[in-house]
Amino acid sequence: MKAIMAVTGLCLIGFLLMHMFGNTKLLLPDNGAEFNEYSHYLRRFLYPIVPPMWFLWAFRVFLLACIVLHMWSAAQLTGRKSRNVGGARYANKKNMESSFAARTMIWSGIILVLGLVMHLLHYTAQVLRPGYAAGVTDLDPFHRVLAGFSEWWVVLAYLVFMIAVCTHIFHGCASAFMTLGANVSAGSRKTLKSLSAIIAILLFIGFMVPPVMILTGVIGR
Repeated sequence: MKAIMAVTGLCLIGFLLMHMFGNTKLLLPDNGAEFNEYSHYLRRFLYPIVPPMWFLWAFRVFLLACIVLHMWSAAQLTGRKSRNVGGARYANKKNMESSFAARTMIWSGIILVLGLVMHLLHYTAQVLRPGYAAGVTDLDPFHRVLAGFSEWWVVLAYLVFMIAVCTHIFHGCASAFMTLGANVSAGSRKTLKSLSAIIAILLFIGFMVPPVMILTGVIGR
C-alpha cells in the first residue's frame, strides 16, 4: 500500500510540474497565441500515429488511475492505522509526521480532490463559467483562463486549493522517496525534505503567478 501511494503520488507531482510549465505560456506577450497552440498540440499529440485526442484521453485515464489508487491506498493505510494493524502510513513516521503538513495530510487531500473537481468543471468541461460574458458559451483556452481568473473569488478559491496542494506535496514527496528506499542516512532525509520544499514552493509560485497577473490586469489588457 505504501509503495502504491508513493509511486502514484510521484506520478501526480510530475504531472503538476508539466502542467505548471504549460501555464507559463500565459505569461508570453502574444495575446495567448502560444498558449492556445500548446493546448491544441496536446489534443493532436502523436497524430497521425494515433487519431487526435487518443493520447490525451489515454493520459487522462492514467492520471485518473493514479488518483484512484492513491486515494484507495491512503484509505487502506488509514484504516490499518486506526486498527493498529500494519504500522504507519509512511516509512520513517518518527521523522516525518511531526510537521503541520504531515498532520493535515487527510484534510489537504480532501481539499485537493474537491478543488480538482471544480477546476475540471470550470476549465475542461466548462460546466462552470464564471467571468464569461452574457451569451458566450465557448472561448478559446487563453480567453477561458482570462475569464475565470478575472473574478477575485475564483483566484481566492484557487489560492486555497494551491495551498492545500503544496502542503500535501511538502510532506508527501519526501515521504514517497523514503518509502521507496531513498532514506539511507540523516543526510538523505535532509536532502529529500529540502527537495520537497523546493518543489512545493516552485509549484505554488508557478501556478499562482498567472492568476494574480490576470486579476490585476497585467495579463489580458
